[in-house]
Amino acid sequence: MPTEQSITYADQTVHRLGYGAMRITGPGVWGWPADVDQALAVLRRAVELGVDFIDTADSYGPEVSEFLIHQALHPFHEVRVATKAGFLRTGPNQWTACGRPDYLRQQCELSLRRLGVERLDLFQLHRIDSTVPAEEQFGLLRTLLDEGKIAAVGLSAVNVEQVAAARAIVPVATVQNLYNVTDRQSEDVLNYCEANHIGFIPYFPVAAGKLANPGGALDALAARLDLSVSQLSLAWLLHHSPVMMPIPGTSKVAHLEENCLAASVELDEETMRLIETLVA
Repeated sequence: MPTEQSITYADQTVHRLGYGAMRITGPGVWGWPADVDQALAVLRRAVELGVDFIDTADSYGPEVSEFLIHQALHPFHEVRVATKAGFLRTGPNQWTACGRPDYLRQQCELSLRRLGVERLDLFQLHRIDSTVPAEEQFGLLRTLLDEGKIAAVGLSAVNVEQVAAARAIVPVATVQNLYNVTDRQSEDVLNYCEANHIGFIPYFPVAAGKLANPGGALDALAARLDLSVSQLSLAWLLHHSPVMMPIPGTSKVAHLEENCLAASVELDEETMRLIETLVA
C-alpha cells in the first residue's frame, strides 16, 4: 500500500513527514538545551534526510526553538517553517492561553524577527483563548494574512465546529490536534480535514500506553515487522490519511534518523487491518 510522500497546503508543497522542534529546548520546554550543538545538528540532519516542514512555536523555550532553527538553517530555501502563538509562558511546563489580538500580532512580529523572514510560511493559533471572542482571534489571523505577514493559517487543539467557525472568517490550511494510533479522539476532525483538503498535523504522533510498551501488542507487531514502535506508529499515520502530516520530535540524531525511515515503510492492507483490530 504505497503512500503519497507530499502534500500541498496554501500553494506550499512539503513532504508529509516533518519534524517537531519542541524537544530541542530545555527541560519543561523552558530555556536552552544542555547541548546546543546537538540541537543544531538534529535540525541540519533533518533537512539532509529530506525533511522540509519544521513545526515550532514562540512558546517553545520560549523563543529558544525559533532562534535555534534560524541559527541552524537560515536562509531556509525550500524548507517551510511553521510556528504558533497563543500561549504565555511563566515557567517550566506552565502554559496559559492568550488570544488577545494585540498579543497575537506582537508574537507574529517577534517570530518574523527571530526566524529572519519577511513572511511566516504557516502561522498557527496555538490555542483558542476562551476569554477572548473566537471571532476576534480568527479576525486577527485574517488581517495578518491580508497584510502578507503570513502565508497560511493553522489552528491547534480544535473541534470541527471551531474549524468551521474559523473558516467562515479566514482560510484554514492546517489543523494540529493530539492524534496517534492509540488516541484517536480527533477522528471526526481528521475526517473533516480530509473532506475539505486541510492538512492534519498530529502532535504526539507516536503511540503510547500499554499497547506500545515493551511486550504490548503494537510492540510485538513492530518487532515482527523489524520496525520500532515509533516507526510503525508514523508509518500507520502516513497510510491512514493522505492529509496526515506527522511531526515527530526528538533531540537526538539517531532517533531522528530512525523516525525518518518511517517515510519509506510500506504497510499492506492486512497489516493496517491488524493494527485497527489491536487498537479497537
